[in-house]
Amino acid sequence: MIESKDEIFMAAALAQARIALNAGEFPVGCVLVEGGKIVAGGRRDHSRNAVNEIDHAEVLALRELLTHQPGPVPAGITVYSTMEPCLMCFATLLLNGVRRFVYAYEDAMGGGTSLDLAALTPLYREMQVEVVPLLNRRESLILFKEYFGNPANEYWRDSLLAEYTLAQE
Repeated sequence: MIESKDEIFMAAALAQARIALNAGEFPVGCVLVEGGKIVAGGRRDHSRNAVNEIDHAEVLALRELLTHQPGPVPAGITVYSTMEPCLMCFATLLLNGVRRFVYAYEDAMGGGTSLDLAALTPLYREMQVEVVPLLNRRESLILFKEYFGNPANEYWRDSLLAEYTLAQE
């Protein structure tokens, strides 16, 4: 079977998520792609021990891109993430010019991609955004089930997301 470009890049995001999971972090991985090439990547950090809600995979990938390529984010960037970007990440990426989002697993608790941009202020209202949901969902779900199934992982352990994930087949 021939994989699509989206599937190939999602596999790279899944590899980032696996690295995070192996380090005891929440298994979200992300890559940014421009012109058919990965230009940055990131994985969730600081979801254990000194927890913070800034070091999300998408934000870290964007920081990496801007470190190596200062200035405006190039047009045509696609974000591939193993989990639907949260509202913070979605808005941050939008404000930096990203208009295409591909994700694997829905964030039943805090996903931002269903936000009705047309109902917001002029800054967001005119943005044309493409969202490709649930690509390689099963592979991502396996990582999240492994994470939530491990009693050592406390991040979001008793949350709606954990309950929802563990109930998935």
